[in-house]
Amino acid sequence: MSEWWKDSVIYQIYPRSFNDSDGDGIGDLQGIIEKLDYLNELGIDIIWLSPVYDSPNDDNGYDIRNYYEIMEEFGTMEDFDLLLSEVHARGMKLIMDLVVNHTSDEHEWFKKYPDHYFWRDQPNNWNSVFGGPAWEYSEERDQYYLHIFSKKQPDLNWENPVVREKIYEMMRWWLNKGIDGFRMDVINFISKDPTLPDGPDGDGSRYFMNGPRVHEFLREMHEEVLQHYDCMTVGEMPGATPEDAQVYTNPDNHELDMIFTFEHMDLDQHSHEKWDFKKLDLIDLKENLEKWQHALHGCGWNSLYWNNHDQPRVVSRFGDDGKYRKESAMMLGTCLHFLQGTPYIYQGEELGMTNVTFDHIDDYQDIETLNMYEEKRAEGISEESIMQSIHVKGRDNARTPVQWSDAPHGGFTTGTPWLKMNPNYHDVNTEKERTDPYSVFKHYQELIKLRKNYSLIKNGTFELLHRDHSEVFAYERLIIDEKMTVYCNFSDSHHKFQRPEGDVIHSNYQGAGDGDEVFELRPYEAVVFYYFKNV
Repeated sequence: MSEWWKDSVIYQIYPRSFNDSDGDGIGDLQGIIEKLDYLNELGIDIIWLSPVYDSPNDDNGYDIRNYYEIMEEFGTMEDFDLLLSEVHARGMKLIMDLVVNHTSDEHEWFKKYPDHYFWRDQPNNWNSVFGGPAWEYSEERDQYYLHIFSKKQPDLNWENPVVREKIYEMMRWWLNKGIDGFRMDVINFISKDPTLPDGPDGDGSRYFMNGPRVHEFLREMHEEVLQHYDCMTVGEMPGATPEDAQVYTNPDNHELDMIFTFEHMDLDQHSHEKWDFKKLDLIDLKENLEKWQHALHGCGWNSLYWNNHDQPRVVSRFGDDGKYRKESAMMLGTCLHFLQGTPYIYQGEELGMTNVTFDHIDDYQDIETLNMYEEKRAEGISEESIMQSIHVKGRDNARTPVQWSDAPHGGFTTGTPWLKMNPNYHDVNTEKERTDPYSVFKHYQELIKLRKNYSLIKNGTFELLHRDHSEVFAYERLIIDEKMTVYCNFSDSHHKFQRPEGDVIHSNYQGAGDGDEVFELRPYEAVVFYYFKNV
């Protein structure tokens, strides 16, 4: 089967916040269908659809009650079938979110089959990712069940072969319907140390991340399901190292095509505590991305991303969402899209959408954010300090509705949005971006075209330049007689460099790369030189 996903650019849709077709304030499947021509215009090859399954919505759809039904707020299975048909009619593909580390506590399995989950008379000391203990007491059973995430998300027991076969059966059902693959939610959590020992200070991650049978389970999944379909897979894997990824994504191992690493997403925090943020050290970022580029070249494949539904907006995080919003959004896109791997664009990234600073905790919806707020307040931490952390790192930064126009509620809905709009939608919106020749949207269009026109981007080696420069990320991509040199300025300063060989093929400024021997990088400028050696 061809590795079509290596030549693709993927766009993640978070349905609740994408486009509302019926005025109830919640995005839906018909709303996505309305915007497929927009995605086609952008140049997208694959749509990744965050969960649309039936769910009580404790964690915005990542708590699944029924894998075979569509959440009522999003529409019907007939709507989904139409969406899939319309995606394929435009030459695009669709992958679904596969959430099989846990279900909802309202799932039929949890009610009828206790051996599908982890039950203990006495819990261990593990903490939940969302705060508090990872065990919940059930009066009905007089036992505790394990939930690495919300108490309404009990973890499935993959040691039970019946559980695995039910999951494989469900995967076959969706693939037979015609979907093109899966993004697999925290898939490296599915194998737990069966003894469930205590962890240091309540951290059980060493016993459930990359667990003892995870490779066995993934190879079984490949043998039972994936090898029989022309599909792609990408696994979300917190805590996975490049060495882990070499095993997970090596085609000879028959596990997954790609994984999502989190290492570069943890560089702007002081510890394992995501809310303890610090300013990004660009040298750390450069060396981390270099490590992953080298580790998987020739033996696996990288996923490339700055944003998703769990991360703050990158233009606010690693760029400048004020004076240089456009320039820094473009620069960040350039920096990522010329690396080796498959790029993922999160909805609104192609517009340069920014973080939001709601004043009151009541304006937020995310369970992780709300739990953190309560815990920190109980510890006596000031409201101001907590809200600052939320403004910087909260997941709702990514979940404010897409800004389609400067109409009320950004054209997202005719009703009241489920989550407040970012008030800057009057200035940052799709309508404005599509008509502006110098826009983030147009820049992303060009990036997608360039990836299709230059095989060097897909196949070339990576070499980091100016390793110790604290404000500029520069690298070369090389293959036989071709070379691309990419310069990205992560600051509002000016910097001069020796001009590399070749012509400028991409930039976010007019007159980029000017100069015979020396060229100047302006604030948040990105410029790409291409050189072909005629032998």
